[in-house]
Amino acid sequence: MNSQAPSLQSTSSSGRSTGRSTEQLVTWLLGLAAIALLVVLFVLAVTTPAPDYLQGEASRLIYVHPATAWVSYAAFATTTVCGLLWLWPRTRKIGWDHSAGAAAHIGVFFVAMTFVLGAIWGRGSWGTFFRLRDARMASTLVLMLMYMGVVTLRQLPASPAVRAKRTAIGSLLAFVNVPIVHFSVKWWDTLHQEATLADPTKKPSIEGLPLAVMLFSIVTYTVVFAWLMIHRTRLERWKDALLGDDLDSAIVARQREGLRPAGGVSA
Repeated sequence: MNSQAPSLQSTSSSGRSTGRSTEQLVTWLLGLAAIALLVVLFVLAVTTPAPDYLQGEASRLIYVHPATAWVSYAAFATTTVCGLLWLWPRTRKIGWDHSAGAAAHIGVFFVAMTFVLGAIWGRGSWGTFFRLRDARMASTLVLMLMYMGVVTLRQLPASPAVRAKRTAIGSLLAFVNVPIVHFSVKWWDTLHQEATLADPTKKPSIEGLPLAVMLFSIVTYTVVFAWLMIHRTRLERWKDALLGDDLDSAIVARQREGLRPAGGVSA
């Protein structure tokens, strides 16, 4: 029995090492693909004719702006789904919370990017960066602030279980605003145009090469989102491991303090 133990341990360690190497290889290849796609997208966005002659060069933002909005929606949906999986007792695993936290952080970045790009585009097209009474602009701002609140909740001191519950409930409440943002252009009068592709009853307002480049940008940013999710989830896992080690060390130190003689001087 003893002679077999090292062999079993070696096999187990070898399996973990192989799995880790495979994960690193996949991550590296995905990151390489993301960078390559971004470079190609930049070249296409610069060289492809502007899709709208009235808006001129400002209309080139359509090669980036819709893609960042899509990623923010996808990230917030991921946060919500992972939160639901954590809340459901049968699927409750701390890994779902790590993924939810990662997606929330990424979503906040991309919705902020969407807001800024939209403001820049709006300044050239409508003559204003932001109008509080505009349904699309205001609802997007509220969405960004709500998920910033979810991210802030994760930073408050709490056990992993309490943090996960906060994130799950917060993301569920915040996600209600996602369809409001998306359909705001149909439900209310706004400066923002209606959906370019999502309405099957209307002919798309963009076609040909500009349409292909816009769709390519959505694919590109989806790959970037997947790559960021892997790294951010890993970071969330490392943070928990680090905090767990710190907590264990603090408990041990506290126990040792309790064993010391009164006055702090030993014989």
